[in-house]
Amino acid sequence: MNRIMIIEDDPVIAEQMAKYLIKWDYEVYNVEDFENIIDFFLDIEPQLVLIDIKLPFYNGYHWCTEIRKISDVPIIFISSAAEDMNIIMGMQLGADDYIVKPFSLEVLLAKVQAVLRRAYKNIEQISILKMGEIILHLDEMELEYGGDRIALSKNEFKILESLMNKEGKIITRETLMQKLWQSDIYIDDNTLTVNIARLRKRLEEIGLSNIVKTKKGVGYYVSNE
Repeated sequence: MNRIMIIEDDPVIAEQMAKYLIKWDYEVYNVEDFENIIDFFLDIEPQLVLIDIKLPFYNGYHWCTEIRKISDVPIIFISSAAEDMNIIMGMQLGADDYIVKPFSLEVLLAKVQAVLRRAYKNIEQISILKMGEIILHLDEMELEYGGDRIALSKNEFKILESLMNKEGKIITRETLMQKLWQSDIYIDDNTLTVNIARLRKRLEEIGLSNIVKTKKGVGYYVSNE
C-alpha cells in the first residue's frame, strides 16, 4: 500500500484529500507540526508527498529542497499560485507535478496515480509482508507461519497489514479506526478492541500468541520480541 504524506496548512482541504485518497486504498498522513516536517517524513517514509507552497514557518519550496537532500520520493505541489514562475520554480526544485487550486478530487487522484506509476514502474509490486518467519500474503489476505497458512477476514487483514508495515512502531487507535471504517459515521471505540481481540485469537490458532502488543491509551504495534 502506498503511503502519502500531505503537507497542507488548511485543515479542511487536508482532510478532504486524505479521506478521498484513503477510499482508494492509500495510506495517508497529514502533517500537523509544520516546524518538524523532516522528522515526520523520516518516520513515515512516504512513497509520495503532496505539498502546498504557502505554509507556516517555511514555505513549500524550502521543504521540497530539504526533502530532495535525503530522498528522491515523488513530490506534487498543490497551490493557488498559478503563475508560470511558481510552477517553473517548483519543477526546478525537483517536484514531479503541480496542481493548481481549486481542483477536483478526481484530478488529484489521477495526478497521484500517474506520478506513482512513473516513479515506480520498474519496481516489482510487493505481494507479501515479512516479519521474521511470519508472512502476510497481500493478494490472498492470508497469513503464513511455521508451515501453516490461514485466511483472514477483511478487518483482521487490514489491522495486521497496517501493523506489519510499521513493525515495532505504535499505530494509534484513531489511525486504525480510520483505515477500517473510512466514514464520517461514528464508530464505537470498543469496536476496534473487539476486532483486535479477534485478530489475536486467529493468530493464536497459527502459533502466534503475543505478537500484537498494546500501548495503553495510545494504540498497538507488532513485535517478535
